[in-house]
Amino acid sequence: MNVMTQKFVDFIKEEEGLTTVEYAIAGSLVAAAVIVAFTDLGCEVGEVIAALATTLDTGADAAQADAC
Repeated sequence: MNVMTQKFVDFIKEEEGLTTVEYAIAGSLVAAAVIVAFTDLGCEVGEVIAALATTLDTGADAAQADAC
């Protein structure tokens, strides 16, 4: 057997490191953390946008009152 083929077989048989199942579990945990972070961040951003819209509407009403 040539050296390259032997190295490939040794690589396939090597059991060190993370297995596919462990990668799947780690990936799902990271995905869950990202979803939670974006959900919380999304709520806060929505509140800030709503506050800005209210402020802009109030400011526009005041500007219209001054213009009349």
